[in-house]
Amino acid sequence: MTSRITTLPNGFRIVTEAMPHLKSAALGIWVSAGGRHERETENGIAHFLEHMAFKGTASRTALKIAEEIEDVGGYINAYTSRETTAYFAGVLEPDVPLALELIADILRNPVFDDREIETERHVILQEIGQVRDTPDDIIFDWLQEKSYPDQAIGRSILGPSANVSRFAKSDLAAFVDEHYGPDQLILSAAGAVDHDHIVKQAEALFGDMVPRAFRAADPACFGGGEVRETRALEQAHMALAFESPGYRAPDFYAAQIYSTVLGGGMSSRLFQEVREKRGLCYTIFANSGAYADTGTTTIYAGTSGEEVSALSHLVIDEMKRAASDIRPAELDRARAQLKAGLLMGLESASARTERQARMVQIWGKVPLLEETIARIDAVSLEDVRVFAEALAVTAPAALALYGPVAEAPSLEALNAARAA
Repeated sequence: MTSRITTLPNGFRIVTEAMPHLKSAALGIWVSAGGRHERETENGIAHFLEHMAFKGTASRTALKIAEEIEDVGGYINAYTSRETTAYFAGVLEPDVPLALELIADILRNPVFDDREIETERHVILQEIGQVRDTPDDIIFDWLQEKSYPDQAIGRSILGPSANVSRFAKSDLAAFVDEHYGPDQLILSAAGAVDHDHIVKQAEALFGDMVPRAFRAADPACFGGGEVRETRALEQAHMALAFESPGYRAPDFYAAQIYSTVLGGGMSSRLFQEVREKRGLCYTIFANSGAYADTGTTTIYAGTSGEEVSALSHLVIDEMKRAASDIRPAELDRARAQLKAGLLMGLESASARTERQARMVQIWGKVPLLEETIARIDAVSLEDVRVFAEALAVTAPAALALYGPVAEAPSLEALNAARAA
């Protein structure tokens, strides 16, 4: 099975993959605009807009939208990230045209009813409050802010309460006008779909859109720094971030393999040394996330206030040790984990729809799975060790601490341990 791509004259892109064994389909519109495309005064509006997606169009009420998709047993949803906003649905094969028309209506004909805006404003403010009360949520917002200070990419997706409290219909409409042009939209579909039929319908629904200039995201610059808040909690939450490659960088897969070896599963170094051997925590992990022009390798752990210092220094020790003694067996295991996660994750139409859209956003095409696997297999032990050494010693870092963290070492102290 391979993906097919068609680009309409106005720049609107359509990518599909037929999966003949399925009787259902997943489809959606991925918009190349998210949190990092907001001005500071707009922070939170991409997410607010996503909340408003299902609150009524010129021809459908919010209830009608929900009834139409659920009358056929389907679902519809959306999400906002720092680089993307997605609106997607899942339906049975005969209902693909309905789902596509419904998503087009949501995107092109929103009414932004004042009463619905007030309702969603209240919902989002409650969501912000919930995140603030959830230590292992808020700590990652703080970490992102310290990693990319005074930049859109460093701000929270939800935005500050002050912004959310004043957004109006005109603000939502202005963001759509600036960022929802046809060349920023990708229609992705997989499962029981026919490419030619979807292209024909997409031409009717989106072909009249006029391309326009849009505001590009500012380049990211990893800064680093420390934030800590001492609070009387049961656990001390610690999160470290290190500057890492973006998804177009040559060492992207070296970073993925390294983070898997370090803290990607039960056999990983951090899990075995910190949890299994020392019993210093219940949860500890590492992962590498990427954006268009930057990325972060993140390490998180939760422990007691008495043990947060020992745990922090042990993490640095394990990072330094990994720079010199990663074994071939660990490399092979990490490769297998990445490939299995990729292949098993693509057994559903929704996962393939998501991957297609992101690949078209990143590369302008959908690489064959064999190409991706070959890139994973091409990473050598030396590649991973070189990356590990840079991360352990010289990469800029950020630190976030929350809870009983009075005894936790400073970022300055951890950087000194890295350099020793």
